[in-house]
Amino acid sequence: MTEPIRILQVFAEMNRGGAETMIMNLYRHIDRGKIQFDFIVHTQEKCAFDEEIEQLGGRIYRVPKYVGKNHLAYNNAWKDFFISHPGYRIIHGHVRSTASIYLKIAKKYNLTTIAHSHSTNSRGNSISRIAKRILQYSIRYKSDYLFACSHEAGLWLFGSRAIKKDNFKIIKNAIDLEKHTFNLEERDYARNELGVGDKIVIGHVGSFTPPKNHDFLIDVFYELSKTSKDYVLLLVGDGYLKNMVFDKVENLGLSDKVIFTGSRSDVYRILKAMDIFVFPSIFEGVPVTLIEAQAMGLPCLISDRITDEIKISSNLKHLSLDDTIKGWVEQISKMKYYDKDQEIYRMIKDKGYDIRESSREYQNLIIEMIKRIEN
Repeated sequence: MTEPIRILQVFAEMNRGGAETMIMNLYRHIDRGKIQFDFIVHTQEKCAFDEEIEQLGGRIYRVPKYVGKNHLAYNNAWKDFFISHPGYRIIHGHVRSTASIYLKIAKKYNLTTIAHSHSTNSRGNSISRIAKRILQYSIRYKSDYLFACSHEAGLWLFGSRAIKKDNFKIIKNAIDLEKHTFNLEERDYARNELGVGDKIVIGHVGSFTPPKNHDFLIDVFYELSKTSKDYVLLLVGDGYLKNMVFDKVENLGLSDKVIFTGSRSDVYRILKAMDIFVFPSIFEGVPVTLIEAQAMGLPCLISDRITDEIKISSNLKHLSLDDTIKGWVEQISKMKYYDKDQEIYRMIKDKGYDIRESSREYQNLIIEMIKRIEN
């Protein structure tokens, strides 16, 4: 039996985030008899997806986190890896900040390189963002292939010239449509589990980090809760700002109206408990969770900082972050929940967000790369 092609996927860590969820969706649906994923992560800690990766046949390797002063040690860790693991032929990098380092080294060891853009901005303060921008600039020249979740994400990281070339590909953040089909019985079960009764559930899924803009979301919900006792806010996710958000909720007297679920492996079930999805991010690529929310039939109110490429359902509306809190409250108050129908299902498939089709496209790209390497 022929061994599968093993692709190195490079991440900071394999916890539940947008890029990580996207690659795991692909991993679950590719033909693992032909293609296998192995992962290099920049952490020594066990992560949320580690066990599943190993169950699916993947291997997990670890390199030190890059902090600048360990530049030489970081370089040597990658060189040592390629020397001791000579069988790899393709590396798919999702860590932008140091891609110019590890992709350059990978090319010296004859690997075909892929850089993947999942966002339209960098995290951190202004100095940190400038430093990352400098590090990231040469990625467009050091990568054999340039992947992005959207046109805007590609333009931001690779530039206008690079995304016009044949080696640029948009890889959609596709989802499992079968899991994200609205079901009234499953909705009732999820709502009973959460104890929300017949309340109107405002939902959000995302890590507690600055780009997700939880501070603004709590301000909006605080004013919304004054208009009716029927609203509750459901926050799904974890992150280093979670305690700060929790304290703000307590200080505003909202503790009995805000539910923190933590990180969940069954987000598709929790989405069914929601009535309205609110997503005021400061920047994003193409959030997987917004594809999932639309597939579920949820009306979505999102910030104007998120690409129009995300819009599939007519019930998704953009609103400016420069608008007033009152403006956001008024818009949420107008939204009504509706059941998902086959029209939504068809539109999502037509837009290329069906994971079964997306995984086949990714698989074919990898096989084509291998053919070019062998020729």
